[in-house]
Amino acid sequence: MRGLKLAALLLATLASGSASAQTYPASKITLIVAFAPGGVADTVARFIGQGLSERLKQNVVVENRGGAGGNIAGVAVAAAAPDGYTLLVTTTAVAINETLRETKQFAASDLTTVAISASSPEVLVTSPSNPANNLADLIKAAQEKPINFGSAGVGSGSHIQAEYFFKIATKAPATHIPFQGGAPAMTAVMGNQIDVWATTLGGGAAAQIAAGKLKGLAVADSKRASVIPNVATFAEQGFGNYVATSWVGVFAPAKTDPKIVATLNEAINATINSAEVRDKLTAIGFDPIIGTPSEADAMFKAETDKWGKMVKALGVTVK
Repeated sequence: MRGLKLAALLLATLASGSASAQTYPASKITLIVAFAPGGVADTVARFIGQGLSERLKQNVVVENRGGAGGNIAGVAVAAAAPDGYTLLVTTTAVAINETLRETKQFAASDLTTVAISASSPEVLVTSPSNPANNLADLIKAAQEKPINFGSAGVGSGSHIQAEYFFKIATKAPATHIPFQGGAPAMTAVMGNQIDVWATTLGGGAAAQIAAGKLKGLAVADSKRASVIPNVATFAEQGFGNYVATSWVGVFAPAKTDPKIVATLNEAINATINSAEVRDKLTAIGFDPIIGTPSEADAMFKAETDKWGKMVKALGVTVK
C-alpha cells in the first residue's frame, strides 16, 4: 500500500508539473536585473521584458537588485521557486564569479541557462588629448612611466581583461583604479584623471568614440565593430586571437521545467531577432545572439572556463 501511495504521489507531482508547463505563463513574470538601472544588463533586460510581455501576453516586471558584483540578484533567483516566474538577467559577471569569489552564496549549478541574448566586446579607450593612438603607443608610454586604468569595479569583465592584457600579455606597468560604475570612470578618463578606461563597447563607449569625445585604442573581438570601424582589434595590432566580450544572459532557478525554459527561450529569441531590437542593439555596440537553451548553456560553460583561467592567472580574488 505504501508503494502504491508513493507511486500515486509521484504521478500526481509529474502531472502537476506538466500542467504548469502547459498553462505557463499564468501570471506576471519578474526579471531581476543584477545591476543598476541604465547599465548594460538593464538596457537588454528592458528590451527582453517588453518582448516577453508582448509575446507571452503577461505583465513582465523589471526589478533592479544591484550589488556584490551581481551576487545579490543571483542569490535571490537561485532561491526562488523553479516555476519560470522569477528570472535573472545578468552579465559575464556570473561566469567570472565562479572563480573570483572566495565565498559563494550560490553557484552556477543553482541556475538554469535560458538564453544568452547579446554580447559587446571589451574596449580600451582614452582621452582625445592622450598622445597614445594605439596599443603600441600605450605600451611604450607605460614602460616609460607607469600608467593607470579605470573600470567599473573589481572583478568585472572589463577589469579582468585589462589587467590580463597589462600584466600577462604585455607586462606593461599599469595600476587598476576601480569606480562605482561606468559613468564616473568615463568622466574620469575624459578629464584625464585616469589614462585609460577599460569598458564594454555597449557600456556607453560606442557613442562617445563615434562623437570624438573619447579615443578608441583597441577592440577585443575577432572583427572590428561596425559602430566604430576605425578602431582596430587587438589581433590586428599583434595580439593574436585576443577576444573578450561581455554578454547579457537570462537564467532561471535550477530544476525549472525544460518546457518552460523552451517557451521563454523562444520568446526571447523572437524579441532579440526582431528588426527593431536588433537595430537598437547594434547601434549601441551589441551583437544580438540567437540560440537554443543547450547552445546558451554550452556558451555559458565555455565562458566560465575561459574567464576562470584568466582570474587564476592573475591571482585575483574577492571575498
